[in-house]
Amino acid sequence: MSKILLVEDELDLSNQIRDWLTREHYLVETQENGEMAYHQLRVSKYDLIILDWQLPGMSGIDICKQYRSTGGKSPVLMLTARSAIDDREKGLDAGADDYLCKPFHLKELSARVRALIRRSSIATTGTNVLHLKDISLDPSARRVTKGGADVKLEPKEFSLLEFLMRNRNIVFSADALLDRVWESDTSVSPDSIRTYIKALRKKLDNAGETSHITTVHGLGYRLEDS
Repeated sequence: MSKILLVEDELDLSNQIRDWLTREHYLVETQENGEMAYHQLRVSKYDLIILDWQLPGMSGIDICKQYRSTGGKSPVLMLTARSAIDDREKGLDAGADDYLCKPFHLKELSARVRALIRRSSIATTGTNVLHLKDISLDPSARRVTKGGADVKLEPKEFSLLEFLMRNRNIVFSADALLDRVWESDTSVSPDSIRTYIKALRKKLDNAGETSHITTVHGLGYRLEDS
């Protein structure tokens, strides 16, 4: 499940976008203030940023510029009522990857979101479908197979596995996994990560073999290729 930060100060529109994308299986966090949104980008990582141009505290253009200047690589979709070519050029030059003029249809927004996340995924992994030995994970179809047979995962189990498969051979603490896979205000504790890891191992590991998901004592968890 991809994690999106939506920065929009029109509350009704923000709620519509959030609810729509949530139904399409995205994890969406919202922010109304530009300065708060930039702070959020400094402490949390997202797979996509949907950014309004006009915001209180700090404009979307300035947020995008600052984010890119500090090494931020997540794709940015800019929302604005400005439709002039010069304005579009300004937004793209600031580091935005795409530009959507208001008003827009939510289906078009979905298409833009899918394209940006897919493009980012392919650039990172070389493919949209993730593979690990006999395990395959298709983010678009939300399907996991092992040896060709479907594996039934709960939504958060799927999201956790997807994140680990995209970031294999890297150790993540329980807190880091919470930050990337769960909402920022989640009530899930770091101890709960152990339960999710145990469930994934039970569903994906072959009896008698070393688990793909290893525990690095004192540090966290790592999904290994070998």
